[in-house]
Amino acid sequence: MDMPKFLVVDDHPLFREALSSSIRQAFEDALVLESGTMEQTVDLIGAHHDIDMVLLDLNLPGTSGFGGLLTLRTRFPKLPIVVVSGIDDRRIVSEALGYGVVGFIPKSASTATLKTAILEVIAGGVFLPPDYQEMGNNGADADDGENDVAKQLTSLSPQQFRVLKMLGEGKLNKQIAYELDVGETTIKAHVSAILRKLKVHSRTQAVIKARNIEFESILRQAED
Repeated sequence: MDMPKFLVVDDHPLFREALSSSIRQAFEDALVLESGTMEQTVDLIGAHHDIDMVLLDLNLPGTSGFGGLLTLRTRFPKLPIVVVSGIDDRRIVSEALGYGVVGFIPKSASTATLKTAILEVIAGGVFLPPDYQEMGNNGADADDGENDVAKQLTSLSPQQFRVLKMLGEGKLNKQIAYELDVGETTIKAHVSAILRKLKVHSRTQAVIKARNIEFESILRQAED
């Protein structure tokens, strides 16, 4: 790798500094950017189009669950994202993979493990915690549904997210069109696209599928 550029995203300054230091130890020429909020993260990615990898903590101020990750996947679908988390529960790892991350590194990982993970991801692979790999496909069927939903949601555009949020509020196409200042035909097209992407047949089914999504944190980052 020549002059790799990383973005470390974590709201704890001490951990950001420790992770950045580990990256520089593993890659002497690395340029490491740091961010403590999702808003700052979006701004930095917008300003640095040559970032090779984002190392993201899931728990950021103003986000909940996978909201921050979904924001980045929606805004920057081609950017490699590796989750660095203190929680490496199998279901968390599996759902993160469903949102398209290319790696999951426990915060307890050594510098050597971190370097191995980064090299594997840069080479086009996916790095997973050893314990997760040892479990193999046990419980995979239970996770498949969650992964499918995650992938479907990341395919929605910001405007489709807005429409889906309003559907969840029980608003009619005419009301949504008025609030978004577009034609009702446009809203109908968005609803049809949402149903197709979520692989459902009704507005109610779409709302049920998206019931756990933190719309506000995602849409705030889509206002730019």
